[in-house]
Amino acid sequence: MAIYAKVVESKSFSEAARQLRLSKGAVSKAITQLEQSMRVRLLNRTTRAMSTTEAGAEFYAHCARIMEEYDQAKLTAGRFHSEPAGLLRVSASVAFGTLHIAPALPEFLKRHPEVRIDMSIGDRFVDLAEEGFDVAIRIAKEPAPNLVARRLAPLNRKIVATPQYFKEHGTPKKPAQLADHNCLSYTHFHPHDTWRLRGPGGDLTLPVSGNLRLNDDEALSAAVMGGLGIALLPTFIIGPALHDGRLKAVLSDYVPSERHIYAVYLPTRHLAPKVRAFIDFLVKRFSPRPYWD
Repeated sequence: MAIYAKVVESKSFSEAARQLRLSKGAVSKAITQLEQSMRVRLLNRTTRAMSTTEAGAEFYAHCARIMEEYDQAKLTAGRFHSEPAGLLRVSASVAFGTLHIAPALPEFLKRHPEVRIDMSIGDRFVDLAEEGFDVAIRIAKEPAPNLVARRLAPLNRKIVATPQYFKEHGTPKKPAQLADHNCLSYTHFHPHDTWRLRGPGGDLTLPVSGNLRLNDDEALSAAVMGGLGIALLPTFIIGPALHDGRLKAVLSDYVPSERHIYAVYLPTRHLAPKVRAFIDFLVKRFSPRPYWD
């Protein structure tokens, strides 16, 4: 059909062959096969001229529309290889996704108006391939080996409580003194009520106890802000409270094992511009030092 449309438009088998980079014989054969398959003559041929039959003229109108749609489809698809465009599916954890990814989306979408985002917020690890996600924001020591990862920011955690709590219960000067305090546990990282810390003397595993265990960092930070006790919390949640003095950090020489916040995606030879633009945007927004720190 493409060859037929080109023959009609150029009014010449030779010119159509030149434009299509085919031999004149190949063009002639293609038209003959088309006419045979449709059981109708499309072109009147003489040694001096060529013209469409009545059926050929109507058939050309359809071919021309199809080729126009084909050219438009190529242009549309080409945009996805050059400019960020299309639907971007993102997965992010509840706390980090709510506090830091969602607020960044308006600026990203303003920069890339051809992109649409569908973001799923939850703390389960999604299967990117099976569930059709383009990128996931994950907190881990090391990303999964079957994924490509870009490091967005370090995950810093601090031992904190309110100044009033420390005033009433004393400020621990050594890790062992945490045993005398109401230590609230984040069960996702510390399911056995132990805090694993790295300090000047090496790694420590400290048993802690308290009257509240939670599997959500934001809920845990709310309890700490209420003066209930001490907790080990990420600075991406408590950064503002540390800055304005609502929370106080202690034992700053003792930190948990190193974790980072990553953007991960499936390996591919040709990373979609929408994915690359989104990850580059987050790297620039959070690096080299996260604004919450």
